[in-house]
Amino acid sequence: MTGEFSLHGVFVPTLLALMLLAYLLKSGLRVVLQRTGAYRHIWHPPLFNLAVYVIVLGGLFSLMRWMHS
Repeated sequence: MTGEFSLHGVFVPTLLALMLLAYLLKSGLRVVLQRTGAYRHIWHPPLFNLAVYVIVLGGLFSLMRWMHS
């Protein structure tokens, strides 16, 4: 996995791009969970959201490593 990529001449760290993508995916999942009423069964929603974010970020990171190998 490369450390950064060029976006119109500006070097952007790959981890930053993955973090933004993970945040967008987590936000979409949060909306789905709110609409289905799943948050009624979750004890601490902010902690759950953080855990989902870390899991999604780890999955994206693993996917990027798998794609480059």
